[in-house]
Amino acid sequence: MYDVLRTGPSEGNAMPDVPEFALQERPQHDLRRIGAHPDHWYPLAWSREVKRGRPYAAQFAGEPIVLVRPHAGPVYALEDRCAHRQVPLSQGVVDGDALRCCYHGWTYDATGRCTDVPYLGKGKLPNGVRAYPCREKDGLIFVWPGDGEAGALPDLGHVADPAFKVRRFGRVVGCHYSFMHENLMDMNHQFLHRKQMGQIAPRYVGRRAGPDWIECDYTFARTGGRQPWGEAAILGRRSGASTQHRDLMRIRTQYPHQTLKIWISGDDPVMQLWINYVPVDRAQRSNRTFGLIQVRRPKVPLLLDLAWPVLVWFTERIFAEDRAIVEMEQAAHDRQGADWNQEVFPVIRELRALLAECGAPMDTPVAP
Repeated sequence: MYDVLRTGPSEGNAMPDVPEFALQERPQHDLRRIGAHPDHWYPLAWSREVKRGRPYAAQFAGEPIVLVRPHAGPVYALEDRCAHRQVPLSQGVVDGDALRCCYHGWTYDATGRCTDVPYLGKGKLPNGVRAYPCREKDGLIFVWPGDGEAGALPDLGHVADPAFKVRRFGRVVGCHYSFMHENLMDMNHQFLHRKQMGQIAPRYVGRRAGPDWIECDYTFARTGGRQPWGEAAILGRRSGASTQHRDLMRIRTQYPHQTLKIWISGDDPVMQLWINYVPVDRAQRSNRTFGLIQVRRPKVPLLLDLAWPVLVWFTERIFAEDRAIVEMEQAAHDRQGADWNQEVFPVIRELRALLAECGAPMDTPVAP
């Protein structure tokens, strides 16, 4: 399976792997002004954050959304503003299966319909508020913020598989979501992680693409430094430097989320990452990251449990370095007032084109 993954065909259109490393003309559009398209499922909260009977305030690209876990029934999502005085419904009270505004007690059901105004008769009820399609899956609460018909929920990988141990992570990152896609897809940035990883030489071995996705393959060699314990918890213990490229990493942007898989040998990955970057503010200069790291349990499952704190520490340090660098990229864009990037890696050029094509123009201009 390893050789097939490296060299065999995949779904979609295989693109020739020619060295297209020439400076790109400055793009006609500024990708950082392309918004995340709302006609997709986006996680807006972890299940553990939305307590029964307590409204939870969330946002998608500046649109306030309240998540409600009623005393009975599934979680639902409404626009987070009362139709009366526009105050946040997330400050209100869960009353049975409904949500009551904190100000005058206007009450809304899971469909957004206003069901009660305490000082009006039942025949005089005003219009309600918008309700969003909402689903809960594997510890995440997904909302469909767009106007299009909601499709199937994304495949999260092996989250529900007991053969894998799962780590849930994420936080708000101060950059446009496209920087995050580029950072993960481009493994040529391993020099950034030299203190954590040692000297790693990535080798790009192929890419494929379809209408709303692109994926890229890499192999790696450790040319210097010691293997970190966090990596050993995933790949097994290895010693010494080598010029031998081994393992296979496949990174895929399936708009709007990304996945990363690592194979050592055989048909099944030893690790899989599912990650989504949800724009928070209206200008989409910040995103909330929701990540699921899934590690296959070894033959002696207790070994992974014992090593888990080290893996958590290791992945946190890697993510902290990535977070810092993409926030620097956003700061540079803000200072320059435009996208000055001279991208030379063909995979990232194609990724940028995909994100621009699949995204939606923002209705609020971004100030330089």
